[in-house]
Amino acid sequence: MTQFIGVMRLGTSQHAGLRNFIGIALFVGCTTTMFAATLCVNPGGKAGCMSTISAAVAAAHAGDAIQVAPGTYKEDVVITKSLSLLGAASSKPVIDAAGLSNGIFIDGMSAAPMAGVADVVVSGFKVRNANFEGILVANATDVTLVGNKVADNNRSLNISASTCNGIAAFETSEGDDCGEGIHLMAVDHSSVIDNESAYNSGGILTSDETGPSHDNLITNNWVHDNPYDCGITFASHPPATSVIPTATLPFGITRNTISNNVSERNGTQVPGAGAGVGIFAPFPGTTNSANVVIHNVLRNNGMPGVAMHNHAAAPSPAPPVDLNDNVIVGNQISGNAADTADTATPGPTGINIASQAPVWGTVISQNVFDNEAVDVAFNAPAGEIDAHFNSFDKNDIGVDDTGAATVNATENWWGCATGPGTRRCATVSGAVSSAPWLTTPFDGDGQ
Repeated sequence: MTQFIGVMRLGTSQHAGLRNFIGIALFVGCTTTMFAATLCVNPGGKAGCMSTISAAVAAAHAGDAIQVAPGTYKEDVVITKSLSLLGAASSKPVIDAAGLSNGIFIDGMSAAPMAGVADVVVSGFKVRNANFEGILVANATDVTLVGNKVADNNRSLNISASTCNGIAAFETSEGDDCGEGIHLMAVDHSSVIDNESAYNSGGILTSDETGPSHDNLITNNWVHDNPYDCGITFASHPPATSVIPTATLPFGITRNTISNNVSERNGTQVPGAGAGVGIFAPFPGTTNSANVVIHNVLRNNGMPGVAMHNHAAAPSPAPPVDLNDNVIVGNQISGNAADTADTATPGPTGINIASQAPVWGTVISQNVFDNEAVDVAFNAPAGEIDAHFNSFDKNDIGVDDTGAATVNATENWWGCATGPGTRRCATVSGAVSSAPWLTTPFDGDGQ
């Protein structure tokens, strides 16, 4: 028996801490080695580096890292293999995709039959000026987008006509936003962390045209000043029959988490354009369920802080709508606008759940509302939401239930000790159970 120690090959010693790996294997009669490289890119292609990111991606093997020096790279980078694409820590390199589809496309659709791509990291870039998404991730698992700034994309958007000229046919519902700054489509077990998404049509979108999107984490991002859509969106879309001819129903969006983000000043340039967080299952067969929106700051958006919408119930025997079991907890919600059209609210609103199909299992808890007219609005033909331990603004309608469903809103702080509807307290409207209530604001210890 022989013992063999294999060490990754690294391009320079300064990257040894980045991708260092020591594999210890025991073999009888034979040994094998494992190699992974760190490739480098700089604008002049100096010192043995490549001059474009795309060339380095093409040369890389699975598991390699690509270190990109500061500078501006005019390209659309397409990634179809496992790798780490790392911008210089000292100054984010710029991917300027002017005239091109995307800045970065992590493409798991190209491998037949839609086999997907896994284990990709993209960190430390500025991505701007793409016709469509700054960063598009499709049919992928275990992708991490961390520390990027994605701004001024969606250049092909014609907002007056709600069209996006030239966008790919597999993006079935992007006519009025060109896919937004960062777009996850058919993505699972992936993370979008500590990015800034600003001045795109919308901020961060998760959808399901080419497969289900589930178990993703969107956390610690600053999503702001995206004028035509929501800051952070989960939207169940029609399936992309252009690439999956057998698809008949949307694949669904489930078990994702939106946490510790700041989403502000989105969707403000067109009435009803965008919420701080949007969760949408718009028509029969769509699914957007068991997602968690927790510990975010949602303020000054062009629609409610959180908007949950369905626009068409399912007549029997059509497939049902699933907008159930979502959780909205521990958020700071302030200064947002009213909802519009068929989901209209009577004034600026913190959370609006509006559905033509029943909604069950939604939990709204420990949120703090300020500077809204309606804190929680609910309109559905059947169902129930549970709203507990929230702090409603004493000047607002705390809970406004305008449909046939019910709201269990016991144990909330209504801005005063004497309960809803009393002097200088928030009020209730509709089928809302509000007693007993808290006599002091909820402090996290149940006191």
